[in-house]
Amino acid sequence: MTTQETDTTPAGLDDLCARADEAAAELAAIGRAGRARLLRSTARSLEERRADLVAAAARETSLPEQRLNGELTRTCYQLDLFAGVVEDGAYLEATIDHAGDTPMGPRPDLRRMLLPLGPVAVFGASNFPFAFSVPGGDTASALAAGCPVLAKVHEGHPETSLLSREVLAAGARAAGVTSDVVNLVHGREAGVALVAHPAVQAVGFTGSVGAGRLLFDVASSRPSPIPFYGELGALNTFVVCPEAARARGEDIAAGLASSFTLGVGQFCTKPGMALLPAGPYGQAVQDALAARVKEMGPGAMLGERIADAYRRGTQELRGIEGVRVLATGGEEAPGMGAPLLLHADAGSLAGALTEECFGPVLVVAEYTSAEHLLELLATFGPALTGTVHAEAADADLSARVFAHLSGVVGRVVWNGYPTGVAVAWGMHHGGPYPATTNALHTSVGATAIRRWLRPISLQDVPQELLPDELRDAPAAAAGLVRRVDGVLTPVE
Repeated sequence: MTTQETDTTPAGLDDLCARADEAAAELAAIGRAGRARLLRSTARSLEERRADLVAAAARETSLPEQRLNGELTRTCYQLDLFAGVVEDGAYLEATIDHAGDTPMGPRPDLRRMLLPLGPVAVFGASNFPFAFSVPGGDTASALAAGCPVLAKVHEGHPETSLLSREVLAAGARAAGVTSDVVNLVHGREAGVALVAHPAVQAVGFTGSVGAGRLLFDVASSRPSPIPFYGELGALNTFVVCPEAARARGEDIAAGLASSFTLGVGQFCTKPGMALLPAGPYGQAVQDALAARVKEMGPGAMLGERIADAYRRGTQELRGIEGVRVLATGGEEAPGMGAPLLLHADAGSLAGALTEECFGPVLVVAEYTSAEHLLELLATFGPALTGTVHAEAADADLSARVFAHLSGVVGRVVWNGYPTGVAVAWGMHHGGPYPATTNALHTSVGATAIRRWLRPISLQDVPQELLPDELRDAPAAAAGLVRRVDGVLTPVE
């Protein structure tokens, strides 16, 4: 593997973007079958270099090899999933309205489908060096759509980023496709210039609110603004209804303790605020949580910068009036994050208590009635997830909580735990700002491909000029379902 220690220059960026434009033409030429072959080949290439990739990521991130192996398996699965999405073809939204008379008068022949935007930029996450980085879901969905990727090398795992690109390039070549379908950009200034570059047609970003807003503003202020799909950060709430606390308090506490400390609390879906019923059952959940936390020890965080931010964040939380420490999981040390359980008076829930603190900290607060719970929920902004634990006897309250959460989060979790995002057709990983910069789209699951596509309508265009998927008799679209004159119709 070759390494690059210098930042990408403006001339270098121009060259990369020119090569990405050429790669876009190749991705279009190989069609859906060729892109599916590419995706599966890159998944095999990653699997073949598993040991090297995991070793590199372990050196750079302090993440355990078991966790990294699981993440790499997920990354390969994502590539295979999008191969299936491409072959299925439903993502194209292929539509045919034949010419004919309507109550509004004669209608021309109209055919509509989605086309790739062109080269896209991808900014990966520190906490997922595979699944949300160079070989991750943004890259997989973009390649599936037919969009080459220019990935910004993450400063938290540069060696892993370079090796990942090398492995993806080998997979592309094995599929008979140019390795320029994925290239890397080095350096912060070059990353900003990448978002501003006229060749780039969209951006996928996973990271902090500050960095995300900076790049979002660059994308929006271009002479021709482009979509910026940023997953930023937010506080995920966890509600325990009274009957659930009575019936399953110990189990809920065990699951919640595991959830907020998973990966040393460095998951964007980590529950950060637990709202418990006042009284003995809610108190029992708190006591069980505290007992679990006291048994835990500190864990290595992704880097000193993140560990320092966690230390500053928890110090701020501890200093808020009405906040007290319920339990700690060991002593803080450089580079480490110690689990922390805090209790906040309901009247203190403002400011930092309503914002994400990245790391293994959970705040609990108590509600005294259904109305009080809904008032407390209203103090928290939108988020990626909201969780409800409820029993049948909680039906009236839980329905109201469900209605509220459905309006402000991207995923409602029922009697479960939000950490862990399934790679599936039905997953939505997003939410209103500041969870993401665009609540219409997801960064995980099959519909993530929609971010990299734009619609086109073709009126009275001759058959020989139409994309194969829109022809009356497609040559290679068997099984594709299209809407023909308003009716969903499979291609024979």
